This record gives sequence, structure tokens and C-alpha cells, in this order.
Amino acid sequence: MNRLENYIREKYDGQSDWFVQFVSEVHNQQRVMNVLDKKEYLNGNHKILQRQSYKYNGKEFNPRKIVLQYAKTLLNFQKAYLLQNPLTFTGNEKVVTELQRVNRKGKYDRINIKVLDKVLKYGGVAEYVYMDKGVIKSKLIDSSEGYPVYDHENELISFIEAYMSDGIEYYVVYEEDTVSKYNNAGGELRLTERYANLSGLPIVYHNENELSDTEGKSELDDWIAILDSMEDLISKYTDSFYKFMNPIPVAIGQQLKGEGLPTHVIGGGVTLDDGSDFKLVSNGLDYKSFEVIYKTLLQSLLDVSQTPAVSLNKTDISNLSEVSIKLLFQLANIKASINEQYMREGIEQRFEKIRKLLEYRGVKFSDDEFESLDMVFQYATPSNDKEIIENLKALREMGAISLEGILEDSPYTTDVQFEMNRIMSEGNNGK
Repeated sequence: MNRLENYIREKYDGQSDWFVQFVSEVHNQQRVMNVLDKKEYLNGNHKILQRQSYKYNGKEFNPRKIVLQYAKTLLNFQKAYLLQNPLTFTGNEKVVTELQRVNRKGKYDRINIKVLDKVLKYGGVAEYVYMDKGVIKSKLIDSSEGYPVYDHENELISFIEAYMSDGIEYYVVYEEDTVSKYNNAGGELRLTERYANLSGLPIVYHNENELSDTEGKSELDDWIAILDSMEDLISKYTDSFYKFMNPIPVAIGQQLKGEGLPTHVIGGGVTLDDGSDFKLVSNGLDYKSFEVIYKTLLQSLLDVSQTPAVSLNKTDISNLSEVSIKLLFQLANIKASINEQYMREGIEQRFEKIRKLLEYRGVKFSDDEFESLDMVFQYATPSNDKEIIENLKALREMGAISLEGILEDSPYTTDVQFEMNRIMSEGNNGK
């Protein structure tokens, strides 16, 4: 009896519809509701929109409800910073060439961006690698529809994809060797398809969560409270501005009889006795306090999300050296390196599944050939390209770096192996 069968027997008494019960469990539904809440927020349904109208000066007043979509900007920055430049593969030439072919046909550069997008927004996503008419592809399973099944040792033993369409519930149960599809069309659960699973269980990507080793945590959880405060502050300040725009006229002392100044002369006026006064009184707005609080909240948002202020045009810079640029983007580099670890762990599992599927096509690699495979993430850090090229040239002249090393560090190279092949075909000895 394998681990999944033992799990089903112990927890669900061996029932055939165990996956329906698993999906309906409270902890799974809470996780799904959390994901759906994040989707609503990103779609623009913010707390500020719940502000109710109220009475002001005896009239109905509809308060301002200003929505700030900073969250999307921060998420886009993190995605682009890590994956704006395609991954570079290094290692055995035969393995790299074959993997690049798979990567291109399967459009994996786009898949990688989508994976990181889902991990940042919802804490995790699953990827199922399969073969379609000889082409290796991947399908992403959204966190709101994916239910990983772990045993007591936190080992993935199955994966369930569950969703509803036109009032019909669909279930896809992934096991190590088979994939089974069920639905309840007609009111009764039934098996509709079952086929061999060539690549094994889906890959589960997730970031770090202090409360769980198997579930991730949305980046939005750290930002929403700050963004809510910013929206509340700017909306209420705007309300105050419009409320206090109409001052109250106040006359002090005796007003002389008459109609005042002719309207055709200066547009109107009042005539007051000697020593009298007339003024328009309004509440003063403390814009300085607003400015300080708003800037503090914005800076806190940038600090928590590890986003450099210069990337959002919040700092003026000019004539910076390479070292100064690195210092400005230090926090962004740290965040990108953390995101890289989650991506690298999942992509390495993808490599193993691709290797397995390639073997069905007769393409085989030895362990030594395949273990030499590695990937390089090129962060989108602004750089002084001239300074980098001069440093690489000096290292080459000293004999302290190889030609391949220069290509890996060059800001103009996106495919190291391709450039190496070009150089060799041109008969260049690398000097």
C-alpha cells in the first residue's frame, strides 16, 4: 500500500470520494477565501469604498473614496526586477541546447513570470508539466482551484484541482502514476477520464510563511494596512478641502445704509462705518501635517516591500557610480534573491520532469551531464554599462576571467551558449 492509499484509508476510511471531502475541509476553504479576497483587492475593491454618506450642514454629503493601486505597481516591480531578463542556462552543451529548445517551444519564459506573479499575489501556485503531441508544456493551477495533499511528514502525495463551471463541479486528482477526472453532471459524482501520468505530481511553488511549511503568504498581507491608511488619509483630506472652500462672511461694526459700491465698477461690495471690519472666515487646513503623515506612510510602504524609492520617481538622482547604484538597489537585490530561491527550487523540479519526458522521446542524458545544468538570474538593476565593460576588459587582459565568464557578466548578453557558439563558428580565439 502506497502513502496515498494509506492516507485515504486512515483519514477517510478508504472512501472513493475522499477528494470531495478534502476540498470541503475548513482549512482549505479558508485558504481559498483568502485568495479570492486578494483578487478582489487587486481588482479595486478596497476598504475605502465602504465609507458611508453622512449629513453635513443639513445636507447629504458623499465622501471621497480615493483608491490607490500602489500594490499592482509594487508587484510589477518585483516581477520585472527578477525576470525582465530571460534566464540563462549553463552547463553541458548538449543538455543546454535541448533545454533551450524545450524552453522556447513551451514558452517557459512567460510561464516563469506568471508563476512569480501568482506567488507574490497569493503565496503560491502549482505547475503541471505534460507532453502534448511531442511538445513539452506546462499548465498553471491557480491557488483558488489547487489543493495539495501532504502526509504527516509534509511530503506531497497527491494534488487536487477543483472548480465549478455552469453549476457543475469538476475534480482532477493527480497521483504519482495516474490523473483522474471526475464531475457531478446529472447530480451524481462519476469518473469521466483516467490516463497515465508521465511527469508525476504537479510542482508546488510557495514563498515563506512563518505559520506553515507547506503554504505561502501573500505579499499583500504586509501592505494592505498601510495602503488603507494612505487611502483614508488622502480621501478625508480631500473632503476637508472641499468642505472649507466656502468661507463664512463676517461683518464687525456698523454697516452704512445704502447699496454699497456700484456693481458695474468692481463687481460688488459693502460699505462700512469708520472702524468697522468685514472678512471671510474659513477653517485652516494643516497641509503640512498631511504631507508629513502621507510621506511617512509612503516611505513605510517602500521599506516594507523593499522597493527603492528611486524606482518610483520619489528621489532625484544624477551621475551615480556603479557602487552608488548598487547601494540604492540593495534592498531590491535582497528581495529578488529571496524570490529567486522559491523560483529556483520549483524550476529545478521542472528540469527533472522535463528530463523524464525527454526520455520518452528517446533523448537521454547521463547524471553527470544533467547535474552540470544550472541557471543564472539577471536582475534588472540599472547599471553603468561602460564601467562594467572596462572592468571586464581589464580582467581579461590580466587573464583573471574566461571568455564565457565575460559573456555571463556582460550587460549585452542574454544567451551565453548562443554567443559562445557564434564566437567559435567565427574562429575567434577569445582574444
